[in-house]
Amino acid sequence: MRKVITYGTYDLLHRGHVRLLERAKALGDYLVVGVTADGFDKVRGKINVSQTLNERMRAVQALGIADEVIVEEYEGQKIDDIRSMGIDVFTVGSDWAGKFDYLKEYCEVVYLDRTQGVSSTELREESGHLRMGYAGKSPLVEKYLRESAFVNGIEPACVMLDGDGAWPAPSQRGEVEQVDDLDDLLRRCDAVYLASRPDLHYKHIKRSLAAGKHVLCESPVAPTGAECEELQAMAREHGLVLADAIKTAYSTAYHRLLLLAKSGHIGRVLSVRAVCTSLADLGASGLGTVEGKWSSSQAWGPTALLPILQLLGCDYRSADFVRADLAGHQGFDAFGEIRVAYADGYGEAVFGKAAKSEGSLVVTGTDGYIYVPAPWWKTDYFEVRNEDPTQNRRYFFQLDGEGIRNELVEFARAAERGGDCGFFIGAGVTAAISDLLGRFSTGKGCIMLAPIERGISRHEDVERTTQSLS
Repeated sequence: MRKVITYGTYDLLHRGHVRLLERAKALGDYLVVGVTADGFDKVRGKINVSQTLNERMRAVQALGIADEVIVEEYEGQKIDDIRSMGIDVFTVGSDWAGKFDYLKEYCEVVYLDRTQGVSSTELREESGHLRMGYAGKSPLVEKYLRESAFVNGIEPACVMLDGDGAWPAPSQRGEVEQVDDLDDLLRRCDAVYLASRPDLHYKHIKRSLAAGKHVLCESPVAPTGAECEELQAMAREHGLVLADAIKTAYSTAYHRLLLLAKSGHIGRVLSVRAVCTSLADLGASGLGTVEGKWSSSQAWGPTALLPILQLLGCDYRSADFVRADLAGHQGFDAFGEIRVAYADGYGEAVFGKAAKSEGSLVVTGTDGYIYVPAPWWKTDYFEVRNEDPTQNRRYFFQLDGEGIRNELVEFARAAERGGDCGFFIGAGVTAAISDLLGRFSTGKGCIMLAPIERGISRHEDVERTTQSLS
């Protein structure tokens, strides 16, 4: 018996898929079809798959062409399958010509011409594009605009930059125009990504929702928890999506970390400590104005709070705050801690723009702990550690686009459904982040440390001391 094997995603099964499978079956007597798993698709950069693995497998099985349908889960599996199943022929579409010649060592390799004029990508695009507007801080806007190019179904429409942000010449930015007014931007798009100053989020979101636009907004979404819940209710009332743009939540590794912790792999979670610090934004000395800059709680607070609220919940008993402002800039927090106490656990979020510590994440459990090295917010690797080190496990997941690509895909899907976008970040977590950071920003009840002086950097201090001694 001559056995043939082929692989594919088979998203939105169409006549091109059917024709390819029929021709694959004609190459032998028994056809095995490998359908790529969701996780493996993401690793390969295919983040815009519309259907789940089960839906895609059922669609292939229903055709009645394949004699056996299997799941492709990891790199190199093709060799394992060919050898273990006694495969005689490997076949795939001609657009992969030459890519799988290495399999000729194990079996015959045949590249089949694909049916012209139809593809899953085209079918997804036919369902309609989501015209996207981008408003706010130039580096963030440019990053999201760049990652949008990898997502089918999103069409960048226009941008509005804070301050004097430079925008590339037309030859570099294609058809995306820069506008100066939010209302002008809203007239040109179906959805908006907001990276404006945090104190403007509430106002900008409300105007966007009132204009009937879906909103993806940098966190915190609103100055207080109550105002956040008001915006969420408004979005639900109008059938619109309001999503929290904390990109870390959408990385595969971080999501798997949450699943392992919640599944009891380290026992009961007792504490979560997340540290996010960077000196880059204020520079070496911290001199000059902070106008237009986000404080440490605005820039890093949401990310540091995220794993605490997602693992320990939003029903905390108390919250304590520690804060240090930048000298000469009262009200601009340069370092802070939020300590959240629960009936059965404890969380500590540490963030700073004028302080430096290891940016790690540690989740403590009764049977072990999860450790994510710095910078944990760009999670592509983590460890589950136990008392017996021989039982430790390491997990690696490719991270493309810092999680932004996955975030945009989820947002576009939610907008298409006209439903909730809370699979990765629930509405309760979004509101709790706004509430905690709102309370922190008032300074009431905070333990206030002495202001942080950043007149000269440590490097300059050492250099001057050395010169004086010589």
